[in-house]
Amino acid sequence: MTRRPAPLLLDGVAVGLALLDVWVHWDAEEPWRTACGLAAAVALLLRRRRPLLTFALTLPAVLLSDAVFACLVALYTLASLSRPRTLLVLCALAYAFSDATLLPSMDLDLTDPSTLITLGYTSATAAAVVFLGQLVQTRRDLSLRLTEISEARDHQQLLTTQAVLAKERAQLAREMHDVVSHQVSLIAVRAGALQVGTRDPDVKEAAATIRRLSAQTLDELRHMVAVLRASGGRPTELTPQPALTDLQKLADGCGIETELKTDLPEDLSPTVQRAIYRTVQEALTNTRKHAPGATARIDLCHANGRVRVRVTNTAPTRPALPLPSAHHGLIGLRQRTELLGGTMTSGPTSDGGYEICVVLPTEATT
Repeated sequence: MTRRPAPLLLDGVAVGLALLDVWVHWDAEEPWRTACGLAAAVALLLRRRRPLLTFALTLPAVLLSDAVFACLVALYTLASLSRPRTLLVLCALAYAFSDATLLPSMDLDLTDPSTLITLGYTSATAAAVVFLGQLVQTRRDLSLRLTEISEARDHQQLLTTQAVLAKERAQLAREMHDVVSHQVSLIAVRAGALQVGTRDPDVKEAAATIRRLSAQTLDELRHMVAVLRASGGRPTELTPQPALTDLQKLADGCGIETELKTDLPEDLSPTVQRAIYRTVQEALTNTRKHAPGATARIDLCHANGRVRVRVTNTAPTRPALPLPSAHHGLIGLRQRTELLGGTMTSGPTSDGGYEICVVLPTEATT
């Protein structure tokens, strides 16, 4: 894209050329004609703000002298900024007659062939200047129109993309509702039947835990489906959002023996609180899946403007059941931590357990 000269620079060049035109037609015996030419050159400084006034101020120089450059520039500016064609025709005719007539003689014989030739020449000059100004105006209008068309096309493309995304979200919501919720509902029903039909206290407690977790999963799934279906509208939050106050409930309902120790302040930002909750949730989920019979310990501390979350589990006492897993839990947890400006480490402990440690700034960077 070419860079156009500054308007002030162009005005300076126009005034300079107009002054040069006055100097070329300098006549020491007729200073008033020179004065008109100088006034016309200076009047060009107003051509962008008052084009019609500028043309009127430069026209006497054409009528009284041979310095016509300033008036031609004013006529071009008027043609490039004005739209009424009648006004442009009248101004062009005014220039033509003024250039063909030289005061004080006012001798304009239309029957003389030389006079008609002079009028034709001056009229053609004025018409060429007007056509050039109209061409520049048309080009400017076309550029604006092309810009509007480009913006409209980009907006239409954005709407199309949003429509495709909304369709995919709605399809995903249907799949989650029809498949996942059905399976979890069956798990909850079977767990309830097992809880009622068994007399073993351990089995009854395990069945109650499965039923409670299934109900909680269904509740979260309903919120997620609502979010996926709310495409194109206002942003919908996964309500209620987890906070530090929900950690004890999470530890009590995770189905494993868990010890929670925390000294975190309650005024942490919601983003940091959600990150802490999701870290503990993911760690307890991994413990329940991969370390049956293990116990867990949750240590939350705050020092030097940073929050430290450490979840440690002991070695499993029973073999782990083969459960489906995409192995994305720790990867997603690490990505969330890094996005918030923190660090994460994880790995086995010396006693056969596993530890996840996350350090977050209290003012998370997003």
